Amino acid sequence: MANHKDLHKLSAAGLLVSLGIIYGDIGTSPLYVFKAIIGEGNEIRADVILGGLSCIFWTLSLQTTIKYVLITLRADNKGEGGIFSLLSLVKRKAKWLVIPAMIGGASLLADGMITPPITVSAAIEGLRIYNSELQTIPIVIAIISCLFIIQQFGTSLIGRAFGPLMFVWFTMMAVLGISYVIYFPEIFKAINPYYAYKIIANTINFQEGEFGALYIIAAVFLCTTGAEALYSDLGHCGRSNIRVSWIYVKSCLLLNYFGQGVWLWQHQGDVLEKGLNPFYQLMPEWFLIIGIAIATAAAIVASQAMISGSFTLISEAVRLNLWPKVKINYPSNQKGQLYVPSINWLLWVGCVVVILIFEESANMEGAYGLAITLTFMMTTILMSVYLSRKRFPTYLIVIFASVYGLLELMFLVSNLSKFMHGGWFTLLLSILFFSVMYGWSSARKIKNRYVKFVEIEDYFPILQELSEDSTVPKYASQLVYLTSANFSSELESKIIYSILQKQPKRADVYWLVHVDVTDEPHTLEYKVEFLVPGKLIRIDFKLGFRIEQRINILFRLVVEELVKKGEVDITSRYDSLNKRQIVGDFRFVVLEKVLSKANRLTFKERLIMDYYFVLKHLALSEERGFGLDLSFVTVEKVPLVVSYNENIQLKRTN
Repeated sequence: MANHKDLHKLSAAGLLVSLGIIYGDIGTSPLYVFKAIIGEGNEIRADVILGGLSCIFWTLSLQTTIKYVLITLRADNKGEGGIFSLLSLVKRKAKWLVIPAMIGGASLLADGMITPPITVSAAIEGLRIYNSELQTIPIVIAIISCLFIIQQFGTSLIGRAFGPLMFVWFTMMAVLGISYVIYFPEIFKAINPYYAYKIIANTINFQEGEFGALYIIAAVFLCTTGAEALYSDLGHCGRSNIRVSWIYVKSCLLLNYFGQGVWLWQHQGDVLEKGLNPFYQLMPEWFLIIGIAIATAAAIVASQAMISGSFTLISEAVRLNLWPKVKINYPSNQKGQLYVPSINWLLWVGCVVVILIFEESANMEGAYGLAITLTFMMTTILMSVYLSRKRFPTYLIVIFASVYGLLELMFLVSNLSKFMHGGWFTLLLSILFFSVMYGWSSARKIKNRYVKFVEIEDYFPILQELSEDSTVPKYASQLVYLTSANFSSELESKIIYSILQKQPKRADVYWLVHVDVTDEPHTLEYKVEFLVPGKLIRIDFKLGFRIEQRINILFRLVVEELVKKGEVDITSRYDSLNKRQIVGDFRFVVLEKVLSKANRLTFKERLIMDYYFVLKHLALSEERGFGLDLSFVTVEKVPLVVSYNENIQLKRTN
């Protein structure tokens, strides 16, 4: 509990870490937002400048500051944040809430494939000031490839530099913005929401079918795409550090946006030429190469934050049984740092495909935003339920849900206008990731529906007799089964079948191990029940959804504790080994269910189960997923008999 409280303490170190971890995505948005609002090849107009600035100011204020920094950060799950942490807080309220959580998680993963290409491309394209014909694709692919390669070695070393580097980046943006704003402070009149309303109203012409406002709103939305990271990284930085550091970050962002607005104001009537980026126009010529280098470094930090966030998201999804079991490595001792090889290379392939398809950051703007809008909407749904659970006044919950529901619906509609310009790509990725989550969790429900449990007490005598029956060859001294039975009074019939009928397995002691994933992130508890003293023992682990399920290590620790207290004796019962006090062997048995041909699944359920077995083939095996030592594991295939085909009448002919 002390760690949880310390997490929310305000400190200079915490503020610096927040700058380095959280704001990469939203902090690099000035590289492309205003360029997207004006549009390459379009005339620079005063109404678009003021309207764009007004929309940016109010989007950052309403969406990022109020919704995420002030409201959503209140929903911390023992110090942890993110859409799956939020799901764990509210899922008991209604089981259907897992669907919006899966949609939000899938959209975040899709966003992870577009953030690195667009941020790095936008930064590197600044070099075209020196060479307009420069081919940036090889450079961008090389940088992103190096970033993904180093993930396996851990990023704690470069991570220490993220905070100071992002402080330099935000300070540079503020200074560049101020250098222009001081010459035309009247630009701050754009804070008036009237200009936002005016630009939107004036670009919608229902009679002529013109909806330019949709493109402007879609472009404006890019300024807040990193807002979800503020909540996802709550556990790394703490609420107070995020809230205070956001004041500095938002000030720097707005100063830069308004500085770009002044530069554009000075060039009214001109056409925004292809490759011309208002962000780089703020830099004096002597500073350009330094500025491009700092921008590229900031883009790498933004990409790193998105990659790390994807790893954390997948690890949580695995623990919550929303994603197939995958290999998860811990390359350093730094808290929360992990590496998921399959997701790392999947993201890398996705990023390279994005770069090859869209080539330039201007073309990627169409693909960016649509997926993350869905995440924002799903967070709004889950937060509304959370506020209800915390007994906030109904009228406040209605206001919250209505305001942000309408705002994000407007962003969704505007981003759908970019569907044919690249939005289809991230939407396709979101659907793919969602299908994996939905298929995996639905198949698990189908399996659990047909798992048969028996009263374990009925089998106490036969298990005790089998253990003492010397006519049966001893299978192992200590025999361990993983059970999904939530209650110690019952057991899967398949385990009893495995012990008694499928090659009777005599052992000195039978162990049952059950893992319960809790709604809290860092729970690490266990309890032991001696069902038959000295013969049948059950261990129940309660593990938080962010705890790695290394059952082999955890089980060993528990057994060592029981031996130390004299509660169990694991010395071998063989006479020659017993007199020398040699420990007996341990063997785990994992039952792998296969779909029986004799079933009456519906067409939908059969499709889900077929998809599940495809995913299972690609995923880690059960024994690897639970971190078991493969040299001590036996895998037995057992049929998942859903239902027998009944009413079959055979006729005997002899």
